[in-house]
Amino acid sequence: MIKVVFVGDIYGNPGLKAFGAIYPLIANEYKPDFCVANVENAAGGRGITESILNDLFKAGVDFATTGNHVWANNSIFNFVEDEKRIVIPANLYDGVPGRRFGIAEKNGKKLGIINILGNVYMQGSSCPFRAADAMLEEVKKETKCTIIDFHAEATSEKAAFAWYVDGRTSAVVGTHTHVQTADERILPCGTGVITDAGMTGPAEGVIGSEKDIIIKRFMYNYPIRMECARGRKQFNGVYLELDELTGKCEKIIRLADLCD
Repeated sequence: MIKVVFVGDIYGNPGLKAFGAIYPLIANEYKPDFCVANVENAAGGRGITESILNDLFKAGVDFATTGNHVWANNSIFNFVEDEKRIVIPANLYDGVPGRRFGIAEKNGKKLGIINILGNVYMQGSSCPFRAADAMLEEVKKETKCTIIDFHAEATSEKAAFAWYVDGRTSAVVGTHTHVQTADERILPCGTGVITDAGMTGPAEGVIGSEKDIIIKRFMYNYPIRMECARGRKQFNGVYLELDELTGKCEKIIRLADLCD
């Protein structure tokens, strides 16, 4: 059995603090073999830096996924090609740097990680369904246990995608909306799915940002720069148990907690 904790989008400094405060408790309870985290907004709410990524590795993250904000902090170009523990969306167009899939290895266990962007309200990516076909064929050469971080806006697209790959990947974990859904389940052919794992970051704002700024943006269409919300923090994610022999998901549990 491979035990995995997937951490929903880590958002800015509040997300880093929430991870630091709550993940050790989760790790003590579930004793995961791997911790996978979406880090595309970990640097101040937009992008990722090498120093923040290394801090997360030291704090317990084994592997990192990204999303549509992968290039938001230009410093990523300095390390994304060489760092084997982070993947970019597999269906970004050819020519961009970074690894399209990765293999996490620890204590004799292997976990394949794939990151894919949805097409609804997203730009700059090819068909996620066809990308999954190609990536799963490659990853399955290394291990039967695989997780796809499907970074997408529409719940319908995430659900359709999960059904499309049912039985071919161990789990599909949705990210991007920063709002955890309550639809975790295991599909008939053995793929665990949740349409959004949620966000690890501010609990008091609007999907991580200061609420007053977002209200003004909606009311007046002001081009105000978003800021990380203050106040309580939250940890969102899922816990998965994967059968090493079959690659099927045996258990999926939503994780949600708060801290000051």
